[in-house]
Amino acid sequence: MTTADGIRPTVQDAVEGVGLVLEDVAVTPAGRRRVVKVLVDRDPGPQDVADEPTDPLTLDEVADATRAVSDALDASDLMGEQPYTLEVSSPGVGRPLTLPRHFRRNVGRLVTATHDGHEVTGRVLRASGTDVTLDIPATRSTPSRTETLAYAGLERAAVQVEFARPDDKDT
Repeated sequence: MTTADGIRPTVQDAVEGVGLVLEDVAVTPAGRRRVVKVLVDRDPGPQDVADEPTDPLTLDEVADATRAVSDALDASDLMGEQPYTLEVSSPGVGRPLTLPRHFRRNVGRLVTATHDGHEVTGRVLRASGTDVTLDIPATRSTPSRTETLAYAGLERAAVQVEFARPDDKDT
């Protein structure tokens, strides 16, 4: 069992205690220390279908999660005597979308997805427990369309960085 696997339950309980979801835990050596990286995010809620954007994490929420994880690790003997550095953050846009909750959290954002061998880029209109609906803009060869993709056929998906979104008033 790796160190990350060993501390995951403790970290997960601490993160859930402040109302967030644990996305990942990684422990890597850094000289005489170890770096514990914890990725947390907002729970999109119990609904099966999301069609409204989810607010991003605030710095206060990340600070609360950092304190909770730090206190939980310090109270346990899981990290041993060797010093470590704790880094708590949200996943960021480069992280792949792999679970239905990832898509529910990203309603309104532009994503590129490979589905059954074909790549499409569109804005997430709706995400359920089984599929995601994208608004795909027109190209020279195809008109705009709405397409629903089953998660079972998704090979990969990621949020695209946008500097000016269509709903921005100042563009």
